[in-house]
Amino acid sequence: MMCFIGLEGTKLSNKKLVYISILVSQALVLNIVESFIPVPIPVPGIKIGLANIVTLVTILLFGFKESLIVVIMRTLLAQLLVGNLTSFLYSVSGGILSACIMFFVYKRYSKYFSLVGVSVFGSVAHNVGQLFVAALIINNFLIFSYLPVLMIAGIIMGVFTGLVANYFKKYIKNVKYDSKW
Repeated sequence: MMCFIGLEGTKLSNKKLVYISILVSQALVLNIVESFIPVPIPVPGIKIGLANIVTLVTILLFGFKESLIVVIMRTLLAQLLVGNLTSFLYSVSGGILSACIMFFVYKRYSKYFSLVGVSVFGSVAHNVGQLFVAALIINNFLIFSYLPVLMIAGIIMGVFTGLVANYFKKYIKNVKYDSKW
């Protein structure tokens, strides 16, 4: 067994490490591609969230710990390539909160919410996490007045990423997950 990035209690076999590395790579590529896509609404902070598709897929394939590994590694690598420290703080906080909420909703409420609904929850949570970090950085919680605009965008983008993840879900069913990994 091999320990991955020093996460205590998270032991990954070589096979699982390869799968997670592929997922991190896919999320990183989607993140970089997304940085070149102009958003038609000139509102700061609005993104499509293509990398969240991979987070959803990771939740479906593996679970919570692995989805956090994918989010943290993708965010770290993306910021090393195209970002800065401040954008890293926004991205990682939004990504972690998003993964936590998506996993919780998927595990507890999947009979009420489809993968699209799970994605919407994650997208809105991502925006809340980013606004919280922004409020701490600028020391002003009035920035949350911007939340309704981000929530509308989050719902729209969450529906899109959820539909894409839902499309891949039928192919994911064919992947055999061995709990001994």
